[in-house]
Amino acid sequence: MTPRNRPMFGPPGRAYVYFIYGNHFCFNVVTAAQGIGEAVLIRALEPLSGLEEMFMLRNTMNKQLLCSGPGRLCQALRIDRNCNEADLSNGRLLLLDDGYTYDDIVAVPRIGIKTAVNLPLRFYPAGNRFVSRRIRNTRKGDLNDSSSSTR
Repeated sequence: MTPRNRPMFGPPGRAYVYFIYGNHFCFNVVTAAQGIGEAVLIRALEPLSGLEEMFMLRNTMNKQLLCSGPGRLCQALRIDRNCNEADLSNGRLLLLDDGYTYDDIVAVPRIGIKTAVNLPLRFYPAGNRFVSRRIRNTRKGDLNDSSSSTR
């Protein structure tokens, strides 16, 4: 545990937000019991509402570029240090279950890391066009992104 990642060791259901590369914020959801450093990086999302404000904040009219990447997502949702340790069940930043399910979830190796690069710990709906940096050109039978999805 370090001063920077201390929120990741806090209670589950909290935000862990940090600044990276002196450039942008990353939003994580703390997932393990208090005292265990475990969180999930939210790399992208499909924007469904609040589009006008996101277009303004991101200075783009391309819906696919609003939240496709951790920095873009944080900019579009105004996630910054002030959101660090926020309770995601109460307040401005909420994590809600709308009941929607996906038929096919892709599991691939993470990107932008140097250790454990082959572990399939990055998940997203197959074919979703809002995913940041899809894995392409995988062999049949491998984890892939070949089907389409509208959400």
